[in-house]
Amino acid sequence: MIRKRLVSVIILALVVITVIMAGGRIIRPFASPAPIGGRGNAVALIYLEGMIVGGRGQNSLLNAVGGTDTVIRQLQEARLDPDIAAVVLRINSPGGTAAASQEVHNEVLRVREAGKPLVASFADVAASGGYWIASGADAIVANPATITGSIGVIMEVNNLVELYEKLGIGSEVIKSGEHKDMGNPARSLTENERDILQSMVDDIFEQFIDVVAEGRGLGRAQVRELADGRIFTGRQAEGLGLVDRLGDLTVAVDLAGELAEIPGKPRIKEMGGRRSVFDIFFGGTSLNLPLPSSWPLKSFNSRELMPR
Repeated sequence: MIRKRLVSVIILALVVITVIMAGGRIIRPFASPAPIGGRGNAVALIYLEGMIVGGRGQNSLLNAVGGTDTVIRQLQEARLDPDIAAVVLRINSPGGTAAASQEVHNEVLRVREAGKPLVASFADVAASGGYWIASGADAIVANPATITGSIGVIMEVNNLVELYEKLGIGSEVIKSGEHKDMGNPARSLTENERDILQSMVDDIFEQFIDVVAEGRGLGRAQVRELADGRIFTGRQAEGLGLVDRLGDLTVAVDLAGELAEIPGKPRIKEMGGRRSVFDIFFGGTSLNLPLPSSWPLKSFNSRELMPR
């Protein structure tokens, strides 16, 4: 009986907390109301959290995937909103796919082209694809202990041949072309296939270097020396020219206000709408159901062509 009551109390507490969170945006210490008649003096605050992948993403108590569609939409809203003079993009991500990182990076550049300064603020981690995106900002602010860098690209292909042999599992593939089953875990890569995949990784790697070199005002040779996949602390990154200033989110907001020439303390306008109970527990767009049983999807294990 006592155990049942305890479970009931826990469930009730979770429901109450969820309802409070779903009733509006999660209250953050940086949010402040707009003064009456105030126009053009706000700093938009946009959060990019979790793995960076295309689509709408799922950010919940059970999952954290930073779908780029949401972030791109918020950047677009900030760009078009006459009340917003600058943007702070708060990044807390270990990276993600190259294409998704490119899309957010392009939107960052559009915000700047519209005449609105954009400052990237690094939280715990802003590495790989997270740094790809940040390299397009006017300035980057990181905590001294932030983990960043990881400039590079990785592709992983599973090889389960020996496991399948032990289990007595065979694979019969009917394909339209020689390389259609490239990455099939039931067989090893051929040398030709390995060359194909390596060429793809190399091409995206060169794109990554170009973005960092242009965005940070560094020579390609200088970037290449740092682009072996290693990670840096925020303090190390500042010394290498990968970060402009050390500080927390407040420092980033103040810097955005300075760049936008906002008089006094900047007013914060946090972007993003309300979330439902379902969103908080399971994410905004899906229940994370397993992918259909198809070896090409499983073989790359959602890490295909990921900046690193």
